Amino acid sequence: MADEAKKKKWRLHMLDELRGLAVVCMIFYHAFYMAGVMFGFSWGTKLMDIFMPAEPWFAGGFIVISGMACNLSKSNLERGVKLGLIALGVTLVTYLFKPEYIVVFGILHMLASCMILYGLIEKYLSLIPMWVGIFVNALIFVFLLGTPEGTYGIPFLLEMKFPENWYTTNFLFMFGFPNNTFFSSDYFPIVPWIFLFFAGGFLGRLIPKKKFPKWTAKKHIPPLAFIGRHALLFYLLHQPVIYVICWTAQWIMSLINNQ
Repeated sequence: MADEAKKKKWRLHMLDELRGLAVVCMIFYHAFYMAGVMFGFSWGTKLMDIFMPAEPWFAGGFIVISGMACNLSKSNLERGVKLGLIALGVTLVTYLFKPEYIVVFGILHMLASCMILYGLIEKYLSLIPMWVGIFVNALIFVFLLGTPEGTYGIPFLLEMKFPENWYTTNFLFMFGFPNNTFFSSDYFPIVPWIFLFFAGGFLGRLIPKKKFPKWTAKKHIPPLAFIGRHALLFYLLHQPVIYVICWTAQWIMSLINNQ
């Protein structure tokens, strides 16, 4: 009984902290985007331009960690369906209150799709050796990284183009083939990101086996660990909060300028 209780208490706190760091980076990026693009603050635009090259990296880290967490879930299918409903709620809210910045298929939609697919084929994935799964999925991810822009291959070395007619339909945007009229203020298509998610899923097999170094199971930055454990809540709440702050700042500035 004591061993069982100890097993339940064990947690990879480093994973929480890394997830928390990714969420904090997303919050800063969305704050700069909202301040610069939506409210026209010049400092917001400048900071967003500086921060933009890092955005795929912390978003990618968040996706890998989400994939790793599949090894800790009792039902990834249920987890994906619940997140999918939340993602649809985000689409509805943005459509009703800020349609010019609607989120049609953002990171939550993509993660929900990945979780559902992972849950459906989990027993087949278990037949694939861990390092083979990591390597193959990482390779495919890099190969298809340019899919939303119409290219595939080795970035900056050997890039080829997908057929242009794949990007003329209104129904393939979720798979990474948007047409020129498609818009989503947050856009993370299933391709290529699902392969990064699955690479994380294979890597996460080390968690239940406690194959990570012991220091990763200790808290080093408790606030980040807290944010990481409540990542979805922070993700859902931070944009309304930032919007209110920016709106208030704009209102105060307008009062000052009119005096």
